[in-house]
Amino acid sequence: MVSSPMEDMLGQEVAVWARRGGLLFRQARHAASLNQKALASVSGTSRTTLSAYEHGRKSPTLETAGRILDAAGFRLVLEAKIECVAHVARDGRAFHVPSRLPRLPVAGALGLVRVGDRVHDLADRDGRRAAYTALLCEGDPDELLDHVDGVLLIDLWDELVLPDEIRAQWRPLVEEARQEAGVMN
Repeated sequence: MVSSPMEDMLGQEVAVWARRGGLLFRQARHAASLNQKALASVSGTSRTTLSAYEHGRKSPTLETAGRILDAAGFRLVLEAKIECVAHVARDGRAFHVPSRLPRLPVAGALGLVRVGDRVHDLADRDGRRAAYTALLCEGDPDELLDHVDGVLLIDLWDELVLPDEIRAQWRPLVEEARQEAGVMN
């Protein structure tokens, strides 16, 4: 039977998600310090089936995925996707603004970040202020999503020295996040 281009594309997407799901299972299992046999046993599946999931050869139902992750001490969470929109400043440089502000894990929010040729300590308020200024002005989408924490940005917003056009593009996002958090301007 010959498949259509749409079926081929969907098949490729399913394969990508199966590999990603397999990676999640492996990461959860390793974080729980379990081998395949132990995780399979506590999650109510067989070791060979778990292996097939981990290697992307088979895709579990959502219920099964939740059960396996739960057995490893994790849970499935629905999280809104964040898209970044590129803007061009008057000087021709591109800057990006996300569709919403993320909350980051502590290691990402308070770790070290290299922006250009400088390394900033995000755990230090002055370092975070300098890093956020640079990231909002010249960070690519991955850098923004990996290092700009929404709550910490709201806290620093009034202290950031930003070009007017960049501040204007970020302001609605920050104000919306402030309102959601119940923080007054």
